[in-house]
Amino acid sequence: MSTAQHRVAIVGGHGQVARQLIHVLRRADHDVVALVRREEHRADLESRGAQVRLLDIEREGVDAFAAAFEGCSAVVFAAGGGPDGNIERKRTVDLEGSLKSIAGAERAGIDRFVQVSAIGVDDPLPDDTGDVWRAYVEAKRDADAALRDSGLAWTIVRPGRLTDDPATGTVSLGPDVARGDVTRADVAAVLAAVLDTPGTVRKQWNLVNGDVPVDQAVKQAVEQAVRAG
Repeated sequence: MSTAQHRVAIVGGHGQVARQLIHVLRRADHDVVALVRREEHRADLESRGAQVRLLDIEREGVDAFAAAFEGCSAVVFAAGGGPDGNIERKRTVDLEGSLKSIAGAERAGIDRFVQVSAIGVDDPLPDDTGDVWRAYVEAKRDADAALRDSGLAWTIVRPGRLTDDPATGTVSLGPDVARGDVTRADVAAVLAAVLDTPGTVRKQWNLVNGDVPVDQAVKQAVEQAVRAG
C-alpha cells in the first residue's frame, strides 16, 4: 500500500457514498475537500473532517472546477443526478459534471482521477428500456469513455446495486464481475483503497459484495490486470 498523503477533492461531496468516503480517507490521514452546491451542508461535512468548498456543478464552468480543486492531488467524481425521473439532470450532473471535472482537473494540474460509475453501462440496452434509466446509463457510459480518452491517471469503479446495509469489508472486484449488490460503505472503502494502491491507474473494474477483504481484492485485481497484459 502507498503511504503518500493525498488531499482529495470529492465532487458530489454530500452524497451517500461521498460521506462514507470522507470517513475512510480521514481515518487514513488524507485531507478531504468536499465540493457541494449548498451552504447548509457545511456543518455536517466539517463535522466529518472535510474542508468544504462551494461548487454548483450544473451551473458553473471549468474555471470554477479548477479553482475548487486548488491544492488537491486527486479528484473523486462521486456526483449523481439522483433517483428521480429528471432526465435532464442525468446529462447535467452525471455526464457534464464529469466532463467539467475532468477538464478542471487537467487545468488545475491534477493527474489522479477516480470515477464512480455503474456496472454494465457499456452493455446494449433493451428496446423497452425506460427513458430515465436509458438517460442515466448513457450518461455514465459517455462519462467513462471521456475519462478513458483523457490524459489523466484514471480509475473507474463500477458498483452494482447500492444498498445502505452496514459495511461487510469483503467484495468482488474485477473487469468481468457479474451484477450484484454492494453496500455504499464498501464502495467507499474500495475507492480509498484504489487511491492508496499502486497499479490501479487506467483500470476499470466492476464491484459487488463478495468474500475477499477490500485491500486484498484491490491487490488481486491489479495482479490480474498485470497477468492479462
